[in-house]
Amino acid sequence: MPLHHPKHRHHHDEDVLPYHRSDDEAKPRRPYAPSSFPSPASPASPHRLLLLFAVLCLLLAVASLSFAVSVSLRPAPLQPPPASVAFRCGHVEDSLRSFLASSRNYSAADREKVLAVVGVHTELGSAERRAALRATWFPPNPEGIVSLEHGFGLSFRFVIGRTKDKEKMADLQKEVDLYHDFLFIDADEGTKPPQKMLAYFKAAYEMFDAEFYVKADDTIYLRPDRLAALLAKDRPHHRTYVGCMKKGPVVNDPNMKWYESSWGLLGNEYFAHASGALYALSSQVVGALATAKNDSLRMFDYEDVTIGSWMLAMNVNHEDNRAMCDSACTPTSIAVWDNKPCSGPCNPFEKIKGLHNTTLCSKSPTLPPDVEEEE
Repeated sequence: MPLHHPKHRHHHDEDVLPYHRSDDEAKPRRPYAPSSFPSPASPASPHRLLLLFAVLCLLLAVASLSFAVSVSLRPAPLQPPPASVAFRCGHVEDSLRSFLASSRNYSAADREKVLAVVGVHTELGSAERRAALRATWFPPNPEGIVSLEHGFGLSFRFVIGRTKDKEKMADLQKEVDLYHDFLFIDADEGTKPPQKMLAYFKAAYEMFDAEFYVKADDTIYLRPDRLAALLAKDRPHHRTYVGCMKKGPVVNDPNMKWYESSWGLLGNEYFAHASGALYALSSQVVGALATAKNDSLRMFDYEDVTIGSWMLAMNVNHEDNRAMCDSACTPTSIAVWDNKPCSGPCNPFEKIKGLHNTTLCSKSPTLPPDVEEEE
């Protein structure tokens, strides 16, 4: 029926009424309504709508109750150990700490405190070299790494980048799952050595609170006990660069070995810098490198020269130690390696194993008898 109150009528009332009066008293026009719904004028329609609404509410209540019961009876999903996430940041991952954390009986701070992190740099195709080290001086399993860490304060990892080659990564993952001794850094196969070294120091500083951060090649024979004794010494300088210091001519001929493309910035002779096979940087030095932007540091063609240039800019103390680059085992040698090229096929396993089987290399005291007597 019309909803207009009589007192609100205007001079257009004849146009808005639902029907028109005429002299013939025409029948009123029926308002439009969809055929599927009853007319509003039907007295039963409010009751039907109310009934329909009640049925819908009942069905919704039954469905909600059924869902709640099913959820309560469903077993809770197993959650991964929360500690393990601290050991993976972006592309950086410490496989040992992730493995230990997954056993649920190991806990550590976000940055593990040690005397030194020793990163043994290796490549995807160097499984034989890694096997040689694990068979000699590098701890062969997680228990051995933890034991060495507790005994000498040194935490050892093989440092490596990733690759997009699925087959290579699958082979590497098998080795990771077997030994759990890798530190993955934010680098890949094509990363140049200076950039890879910066990525290592950033990753190591992020994972460990160490007094020193050590870089080592996978071709050396190392005495961990003597390295720990060297790094544990009191030093008056907080910014320290330890290694076998060397100099040499800058090669500006692109046809010769060791050509340096930025030779114009270096002059005729390199500044003093540590050999790349083994060196150590103190915590303050690595902390500064870890916060530096990658493009703010000069990169030369070679890792050892690049690190040496950064050390000059940072005004660190250069500590030359010849025991870190012996060509043969001695009572004081910390690392033994030979940078001369092989005259024939090189077998790193046999070479490292031969040194390890020598009493002077592997079984001699940490310190020579005369040094122990003086102390």
